Amino acid sequence: MKKITEVNEWKITENQLYPEDNRLSESLFSIGNGKMGMRGNFEETYSGDTHLGTYIGGIYYPDKTRVGWWKNGYPEYYAKVLNAPEVTGIRVYLDEEELDLHTWKVTAFRRELHMKHGYLYREFTAVSPSGKHIEGKVTRFFSIVDSSIIGVKYEVKSTDFEGRISFEPYLDGDVRNEDANYDEDFWMPVHHEYAFEHAALTMRTRKTEFDVTAAMQTKLIGEGIRQGKVVNEEEHVGHHVSAAIKPGNKITFYKFVSVVTSRDYNRNSLLEEAKSRVAKAADEGFTGLFKQQMEAWEKRWQHADVSIGGDVSAQQGIRYNIFQLYNTYTGEDPLLNIGPKGFTGEKYGGSTYWDTEAYCLPFYLSTADESIARNLLIYRYRHLDKANENAAKLGLKGALYPMVTMDGEESHNEWEITFEEIHRNGAIAHAIWNYINYTGDASYLADYGFEVLAEISKFWASRVNFNPRKGKYMILGVTGPNEYENNVNNNWHTNRMASWTLEYTLTAALYLERNHQKRFIELKNELGLTDDDFEHWKDIITHMYYPSDKQLGVYLQQDGFLDKDLMHVSDLDPKELPLNQNWSWDRILRSCFIKQADVLQSMYFLNHRFTLDEKKRNFDFYEPMTVHESSLSPCVHAVLAAEIGYEEKAYEMYLRTARLDLDNYNNDTEDGLHITSMAGSWLAIVHGFAGMRVKKGELHLKPFIPKAWDNYAFKLNFRGHLVNVHVDHQHVTITQEKGERFTLSLDGQLIDIPEAGKIEV
Repeated sequence: MKKITEVNEWKITENQLYPEDNRLSESLFSIGNGKMGMRGNFEETYSGDTHLGTYIGGIYYPDKTRVGWWKNGYPEYYAKVLNAPEVTGIRVYLDEEELDLHTWKVTAFRRELHMKHGYLYREFTAVSPSGKHIEGKVTRFFSIVDSSIIGVKYEVKSTDFEGRISFEPYLDGDVRNEDANYDEDFWMPVHHEYAFEHAALTMRTRKTEFDVTAAMQTKLIGEGIRQGKVVNEEEHVGHHVSAAIKPGNKITFYKFVSVVTSRDYNRNSLLEEAKSRVAKAADEGFTGLFKQQMEAWEKRWQHADVSIGGDVSAQQGIRYNIFQLYNTYTGEDPLLNIGPKGFTGEKYGGSTYWDTEAYCLPFYLSTADESIARNLLIYRYRHLDKANENAAKLGLKGALYPMVTMDGEESHNEWEITFEEIHRNGAIAHAIWNYINYTGDASYLADYGFEVLAEISKFWASRVNFNPRKGKYMILGVTGPNEYENNVNNNWHTNRMASWTLEYTLTAALYLERNHQKRFIELKNELGLTDDDFEHWKDIITHMYYPSDKQLGVYLQQDGFLDKDLMHVSDLDPKELPLNQNWSWDRILRSCFIKQADVLQSMYFLNHRFTLDEKKRNFDFYEPMTVHESSLSPCVHAVLAAEIGYEEKAYEMYLRTARLDLDNYNNDTEDGLHITSMAGSWLAIVHGFAGMRVKKGELHLKPFIPKAWDNYAFKLNFRGHLVNVHVDHQHVTITQEKGERFTLSLDGQLIDIPEAGKIEV
């Protein structure tokens, strides 16, 4: 692991330029506002290794699938999150020499991501090839007050140089994706215009025909200002402006940008909308906008923060993850979802995996208004027709939700993932249960939820096959959450979640029949459900096959797991890790090593269904063989380790999930941050260390505190209550900040929490 940043509770800082790790830095210093974002690229030209990336929520391209052997049923396209037009670029010149921190001598460099106030700051001193010395200070933010606005402040101070400093701000639509299957240009020009200090550019995506319009205004503060050339081309607009500078003098340049899309506005009004918004931003000025940004982020942190005393490294990790989650998704746009890389990179292409339901939904349930979590569920409801089509491609009934999607259609092109990793259906069903269990909003079943559950249940009922020799239903040819095993039979997690989904759907049907009879009859007719279907589902539940070993007392990950050469990760040479970067795929598939929680994933999802002893035996068996090379793995292990009393292991797994990107544990952060797994650090603390569960509508807490910490605290939004939980080595203090009197369970003891009151135990 290579660490390039300092430890600080509210900032991410690097104190030197790392050219060999520039892509890693660009990932770590990414910033966004829930609608768009970009990697931590420089505004000025950088000729070294770089991955320039700006991304806009919901703007994608269906890149034609490229495989060596086409298999019937493959998705025709793979959705790509598009690298959008570059809008923050500013070329900087000292006389005729262009500033480039790769070719200039950099004598000092500092870059800071300010999480508390939501901005990126950079300062440097550099010497040009001809010996000119300058100091630069750059501040950039993506507004969370107006999510179309980006502000840049670029200051340059001369140390010994007298002459002219020039700025060339631009908007550039000639961009490419690094991961394009055919190296295509995904954009085509629509409109361009330029007047001095004002410019606009509209680009349109090929095939999907999304229009993106960017408008900019600029302002230079200095002496002897001169206007230079204007560039007004189809895919590139910009201008040249300069000022006189002397040793000790400072020149300040401001760039304001507005980015709007045809997802949100009529394409005929995009240009005026962008120009109007950027004009308003420029009138407000950088100082005013920056103040609004800081105040808005402070307000957001009042509800979302998790504070940790006595362990700055752990504190930085959780805040960084929460910061990046809210950079990616705020819930304001119900048509957006949470991509595994967010706005920080192109890997994984699509915008939605099962990660959202499994990991992110619980975070938003507790830290934001419940409508946001509801929107995440409705996102899947809107795509139910596409999920039906996906199942039909396999000759099956019901709905198979896509592994990767932008618009509901499957857009992943690895067979063993696309059509074998079907356990994601269970995660989507579980998210409905999780939402209703947490919020008490059972009306969701009548409005949306039952349709999804029923169609998923139809899929499971048609996907199982009955083995008459054993009198059991089985699910063959699947890939479980552990992607280091492909095309296995009876993955325990898949079988368990399939059976549980059928059971929960029957429970939901009974609830609707008793409480929404008219609606239930309508739904049965619309979905073509009969009592025979329900009886068949019950039979599957009763006779589902679950591989296990009585001697070991564990559930088997799949039928043949014990045929493998069982060994522990600790027996490996550390140089062989990560396995996915050092072993052949064949060797990985034949090994016992586990990429991420599999059997243990079910024990996390269906926590209330397993005894503590069952959890302990399976944890003891599987965790030593788990390499955690999926970012989704450590948090599940942290929660279960905390529950069974393995406090040191829980803390180890917490640090791994909280600092996964900051410390580059898996040597892959240069591709972008692991956004969806970032919710795992919150889960590790709240579900793990604090033992938060909701049972029969009642909030339960069973806290412990890691030895390395002095205290920790977090807030929960729960059924109209805003509760602050503070834990130290002597006491647990619970304060209700909003809501009426209610009761919760603390270490098994019922505690009465007064309105706007504090209880210390």
